[in-house]
Amino acid sequence: MPDQQNALICGVSVKAIRHWRRGDRRDARGTRRRKRDCPRCDGRDLATASYAYLLGLYLGDGHIARCRKEVFRLDIYCSDDWPGLIKAAADVMAAVLPGHSIGSRQRSGCTVVFALSKHMPCLFPQHGPGMKHTRDIELMAWQREIVDQYTQEFVRGLIQSDGCRSINRVRRPLKDGDRWYEYPRYTFCNESVDIRRLFTDALDRLGIAWKRMNRKTISVARRDAVARLDEFVGPKY
Repeated sequence: MPDQQNALICGVSVKAIRHWRRGDRRDARGTRRRKRDCPRCDGRDLATASYAYLLGLYLGDGHIARCRKEVFRLDIYCSDDWPGLIKAAADVMAAVLPGHSIGSRQRSGCTVVFALSKHMPCLFPQHGPGMKHTRDIELMAWQREIVDQYTQEFVRGLIQSDGCRSINRVRRPLKDGDRWYEYPRYTFCNESVDIRRLFTDALDRLGIAWKRMNRKTISVARRDAVARLDEFVGPKY
């Protein structure tokens, strides 16, 4: 039945009918009823596997900012070289934040995938002032449970945001001339000591060998370890 017809039957305005239908009618105090759509505040089901992947993307290349009163914007920065990653970021945001508008905006060399919600700090309590590597990054108990259960998704999010799969070429000088050989490896580079620790702890749980390449880079280069990551990460696309 059209809203106009309902309004005539009920003797109220069309605007009131629309508020009732959407569930945002004002209560007796004149304030709008809050949508109960936060997994932490309201107990809504959370797509935990998707959340583990999104958490990895956020810790690697994500940012949360207050864009207006009580509303926060989650930004995930994705290189334009990897359109598959841009789509994956949008899809996982839609799974974790159903009913929210997912958008994107262009920046020099990258696409920023974003979503708006009042409850971003609930879902990502690591949010705070300043850059992530300038403050402590620790997972809450409920986040650790998700990451322990979906460690592969978490690692995939970290690598696809702040890591890569590449071919390393090595020159070995010999008497009869230089010999070159190459092998695939994964690297993860992040300024935050805490985020690097979360990454290596996750690798340890999966039984994947790693080593520190330099001050801020973790390398996975053993043949069996690379093959293990290839099963659920693979190169960006």
